[in-house]
Amino acid sequence: MQVTETLSEGLRREFQVVLPAAELEERLTSELAALKDRVRINGFRPGKVPVAHLRRLYGRSVMADVVQNAVTEAERRIVEERGLKLANPPRPEFPEDKEEIAKVLDAKSDLAFKVALEVLPSFELQDLSDVSLTKQVAEVTDAEVQETLERLAAQNRTYSPKGEGAEAASGDRVVVDFVGRIDGEPFQGGTAEGITVELGSGTFIPGFEEQLVGAKAGETRMVNVTFPQNYGAAHLAGKAAEFTVTVKDVLAPGDLKIDDELAKGLGMESLDKLKDALRAAIKRDFDAQSRRKLKKSLLDALDAKYSFELPPSLVEQEFAAVWSQVEADLKSNNKTFADEGTTEEEARAEYRRIAERRVRLGLVLAQIGETADIKVADDEVTQALVERVRQYPGQEKQVWEFYQKNPQALAEIRAPIFEEKVVDHLLSQVEVVEQPVPKEVLFGDDDATGGRPQGAASEEARETA
Repeated sequence: MQVTETLSEGLRREFQVVLPAAELEERLTSELAALKDRVRINGFRPGKVPVAHLRRLYGRSVMADVVQNAVTEAERRIVEERGLKLANPPRPEFPEDKEEIAKVLDAKSDLAFKVALEVLPSFELQDLSDVSLTKQVAEVTDAEVQETLERLAAQNRTYSPKGEGAEAASGDRVVVDFVGRIDGEPFQGGTAEGITVELGSGTFIPGFEEQLVGAKAGETRMVNVTFPQNYGAAHLAGKAAEFTVTVKDVLAPGDLKIDDELAKGLGMESLDKLKDALRAAIKRDFDAQSRRKLKKSLLDALDAKYSFELPPSLVEQEFAAVWSQVEADLKSNNKTFADEGTTEEEARAEYRRIAERRVRLGLVLAQIGETADIKVADDEVTQALVERVRQYPGQEKQVWEFYQKNPQALAEIRAPIFEEKVVDHLLSQVEVVEQPVPKEVLFGDDDATGGRPQGAASEEARETA
């Protein structure tokens, strides 16, 4: 087998591979000789089938395997002998001439093909000693705990009938049946019975709840509303509808009780224990947000330090994923680029820059992790997989088996763990100054568009992990 490099341009490489017809014949004969001890053919004793007969029966199919094995061998030699790190799997390219292919399969012509590669860029890791990051932190206040308590109490308060002739007020609940019509015709999903509506909650179509204020049990009202332009069901978005609403009952909320009984109803021993649990939960949310913003600052600092050629295929893959999400979001919200104050061309350019940043940061994080010998233990992956499986109640066995049988899917579990470990490693190398801020500041201006989303590690990061 002869391998000759024919192109080295940027991150692109191409090689010409030639396997002489004599070597093809030798490999084919060897495979057929091994096959004769395994096949059973009528009229021949086991192991006594002539190779020539086997060639007439199986020659083409065995030669196809020989060719595939030769391609795999050539790709492996190219990568190993030159110490290449690939951005994507090699792409073999064969002649399109059918007569030439037929000659190769008959071992009457040399097997000649190209192997196109895209390699990962080589770059030096930068010094981070001059990087200083601000970590915003917020304390959990008693008022925050109390607000959460009141919200829980409101969600768990009891409601009781207001009595005959009582009018529904904001904060009450009404039990209704309704039939919705557009242009006089009922529409799918517009009819329901025994639906509870909390007036003033803002959970129904704008204007629906307000028109039921003052209604009494047994009363029927005509409610006229217009579906929002960004309504989830595109066939209803922006359309005017009329609902015939029959009020079956009017319920008033009971007292808002924040006591030990509320805590026990939520599985806690006492109100104090519930407060402690809420404070801890809020703190976890604050800490997670603090971490997200600090990580984005770190990625911004890394992005400013690196500039190198990116593998086009990785950029295209990342852009395709990002753009697909953009289009899905626009469709689900029934919006256009004009509604967002931009054009498709401008949006594509912006999201391509985001894709390039993600790929660049993915490669940097991967090399930093490799240099620091950061590993992800199997038990860490197992723990993360267990958490993923719990998100699919009733399907745990199927989800578990899916990940166990799909290495690529399992790599997507491993990748974010690896990434967070690399981030921890980097944060230990840079100066981090804590800055106490109010909750509103911590959760404000949270634009991480240019960062790398959890689990979206690059192919290189997956390999290194």
